[in-house]
Amino acid sequence: MTAKIENSMGSVYISNDVISTIAGASAIECYGLVGMASKSAADGIVRLLKKENLDKGVKIHIEDNSVIIDLYIIVQFGTKISVVANNIIEKVKYNVENQTGMTVKKVNINIEGVRVQS
Repeated sequence: MTAKIENSMGSVYISNDVISTIAGASAIECYGLVGMASKSAADGIVRLLKKENLDKGVKIHIEDNSVIIDLYIIVQFGTKISVVANNIIEKVKYNVENQTGMTVKKVNINIEGVRVQS
């Protein structure tokens, strides 16, 4: 599914992959985030994704020309989860809206794990 933006000059189609890449790259810049997570449906094991696969930890839903973003993340032990989540929500919303011109309706944070840095 793609997002569609229309203006007087024509239409612009934005792929969900583009939106998920923007959201993943924005989230990974936030303090307290170890990385994006991918959950294996077969065994329920959470895997930490490498930087080139950040978009696999993001799910995009488009309804009524607005975007709902689901992020699956792993946070660093010792950080305040609510502060980390709020920072991620604000940064992802800001970057997606400014780079695509679409309205972000919601950013849902799903914390899949906590990693202790050694």
